[in-house]
Amino acid sequence: MKKTLFAILILAILFSPQTAEAQCAMCRAALESTGDIKAAEGINNGIVYLMALPYILVGGLFYFVYKKMKNRSPEEV
Repeated sequence: MKKTLFAILILAILFSPQTAEAQCAMCRAALESTGDIKAAEGINNGIVYLMALPYILVGGLFYFVYKKMKNRSPEEV
């Protein structure tokens, strides 16, 4: 079991993207035509913020469900 989990973890690390800066094609074209570096950084930060927020919310939900299930007594099951 541990070997399988370790192999999956290694594969996930190998196939994960190395950079976090990304833009849609339309945003990238618009920002490259103006040449404004500050605007491009702002767009990148906004994309990362919008991408990370749902993961944080779902992670928090799973954490609270885990704590609730862990605190249940065996008689309730």
